[in-house]
Amino acid sequence: MKNKHLSFGGRLEIERGLKENLSFKQIAKNIEKDCTTVSKEIRNHITFKNSGAIGRPFLDCINRHNCEFKTKGTKCNPKICEHYQKEICKNLSKPPYVCNGCPKKSTCTLSKQIYDSTYAFKEYKDNLTEARTGIAYSEKEIENLNNILIPLVKEQKQSIHHAVINKKNKIMCSEKEIYNLIDLGVLKVRNIDLTRKVRYKITPKNKSSYKIDKDCLNGRKYEDYINFIKENPDINVVEMDTVEGIKGGKVLLTIHFVNCSFMFAFLREHNDAQSVIDIFNSIENKVKINTFKRLFPVILTDNGPEFSNPKEIEFRRKSDKQRTKIFYCEPGRPDQKGSCEVNHEMIRRILPKGTSFDNLTQDDINKMMSHINSYKRKKLNNCSPLQLFSVMYGQNIAKQFGIIEIN
Repeated sequence: MKNKHLSFGGRLEIERGLKENLSFKQIAKNIEKDCTTVSKEIRNHITFKNSGAIGRPFLDCINRHNCEFKTKGTKCNPKICEHYQKEICKNLSKPPYVCNGCPKKSTCTLSKQIYDSTYAFKEYKDNLTEARTGIAYSEKEIENLNNILIPLVKEQKQSIHHAVINKKNKIMCSEKEIYNLIDLGVLKVRNIDLTRKVRYKITPKNKSSYKIDKDCLNGRKYEDYINFIKENPDINVVEMDTVEGIKGGKVLLTIHFVNCSFMFAFLREHNDAQSVIDIFNSIENKVKINTFKRLFPVILTDNGPEFSNPKEIEFRRKSDKQRTKIFYCEPGRPDQKGSCEVNHEMIRRILPKGTSFDNLTQDDINKMMSHINSYKRKKLNNCSPLQLFSVMYGQNIAKQFGIIEIN
């Protein structure tokens, strides 16, 4: 029986055919597949390369040939040029969709789309493994999805796409995952409730690392953080993290001031991005923008999906004015924000792992954090974090958020 999956050899043949500018029909004939299989394979496994040409750096500005705005003797910098306009090669919108066999590839400075057989085969194997591992969602996570989707989809007759786009900071999974959950009967929303069913291949899938903004790491990686600190050695760093109770239940957002070991903790109903954004907006409302900037000049956090919409935190609502700067630790490196992790140990003395936070209120959390922040530390010269925080930022800020000194 003919194997319906493309082999590595078949993918090598596709790559060779693209270099020789063969048609999809001819490539398909060579590997004994349908030409639509070849087309889908190429479009599903395109890699993007921002590489320049021989002797010329990468530059995709439409004005690059006759630029009137570049200062004489300086290099073009699209990041700061207000006249920058991205140019995309018009040939990439039609077959073969890639630059493998393009005769101008060695002289072109635009972004290139490449089909790489090795990368395509690895991505295929990863997807195949992932598709056979099932779905990992807790009952509370499913309940939260139902509470969001039922009013939008069943009552207001919105599409899944519309719901995901408008509630992207609350729905912490992709549109495709939601369709999979509906097809598997996990959600209370059914296919019959959808005004127009978008058909996806129904395969159980493990919960993947979801990012609201897929470009959130650009310019915000840990190496960027190190460079930023070198340029600003006297800046105060704040570390941010999530402390979970039971999976799918209430969680804590912790905000740790490294310079004085002081920590705020805010109770959230669900571990989603919107709750994090709402907390920072409420902090700005309470302390006003100048104090906010003084408290949070730079924030270091991990790669959790609840932190994957950094622009909503960095910038003021409906404004282009920046109020803070966010950076991310490397995956699996909690030691890069070790000061915050040490303070979490004190939280765990009171709320051990596996303890539900669902019956707690913010007042309960404030009482806990008042005790922790009043705990004198040897490294702080026998002062408490609250005492140092009050000296550095004033005595009223902690009180505004319910943190008081405990004898």
